[in-house]
Amino acid sequence: MSGTPPDLPERDDAEQTPPVRPRREFLKNAALFTGTVALLGGGLELLTRRPGAAAESAPGELLAQARRPLGPYDTSEAVTPYAQATTYNNFYEFGLGKDDPARLAGSLKTRPWTVLIDGEVRKPVRVDIDTLESWFPLEDRIYRMRCVEGWSMVMPWLGFPLAALLRRVEPNSQAKYVKFTALEDPKQFPGQRSSVLAWPYVEGLRLDEALHPLTFMAVGLQGRVLPNQNGAPLRLVVPWKYGFKSIKSVVRITLTREQPQTTWALAAPDEYGFYANVNPAVPHPRWSQATERRIGELRRRPTLPFNGYADQVAHLYSGMDLRRFF
Repeated sequence: MSGTPPDLPERDDAEQTPPVRPRREFLKNAALFTGTVALLGGGLELLTRRPGAAAESAPGELLAQARRPLGPYDTSEAVTPYAQATTYNNFYEFGLGKDDPARLAGSLKTRPWTVLIDGEVRKPVRVDIDTLESWFPLEDRIYRMRCVEGWSMVMPWLGFPLAALLRRVEPNSQAKYVKFTALEDPKQFPGQRSSVLAWPYVEGLRLDEALHPLTFMAVGLQGRVLPNQNGAPLRLVVPWKYGFKSIKSVVRITLTREQPQTTWALAAPDEYGFYANVNPAVPHPRWSQATERRIGELRRRPTLPFNGYADQVAHLYSGMDLRRFF
């Protein structure tokens, strides 16, 4: 990793405070699905039996078409259309452009795939992804997603609470943090052939954040098998944090005593902190975070503290200086 903080992608929004320098070098630079879907009957078989799901999951490949009432964790905001949610992505393992993941994600093979859960736990385990999915009833969650770059989406995920997995492996009294590691394989991830970031991609949470009921492990999107470009076969979703915290293609979850060193915090520590809570009152060093552009909308909208989840999560940071612990 270079000692010089990398540039971010060129912004496509109007609000720039102060004026920013070009960012193409680092990340070159988007509602019709009105309801999410429930997992019914044979849907589980469809979700788990498809080795190496194609990157371009077909629009008709729904697990079920039944609507369900909004759940306690859902937003009622219009869902980002599937075509935009799967073609406008940051997934640097595939490249720097927003369209690179959708173009190149066919190289990723999601079966066989195992996940190691280890560290400060009483029952460490290495588990096949299909077995892992079978351990938990899969749930629908409609979450807001806010990128640190100033754009946002509304995403209907399918998966299970991370807390359910952590309870299964039984963290011991030394566990304070959870470290997540993504797959490192330059043959499958062409972006890893460059040194733009230190690979593999690593993220982390405090244990209480990881155990929060909003924290989610996704295996599907809009009722379909999770597309490769969106982090197949397993990704983290933490909706009150900026999107880079929601690590994709996870192969290891390690409970630790110390705060893990995370990829973006190492790459540019003055710009990307460990916590990365969505906070309109704390600007990025090169632009304001006060507003955002929802993909598919023309006008900018105000950014909500904790991405609209303050009532659920603000207590986790009681007494903390959120400008210092950004």
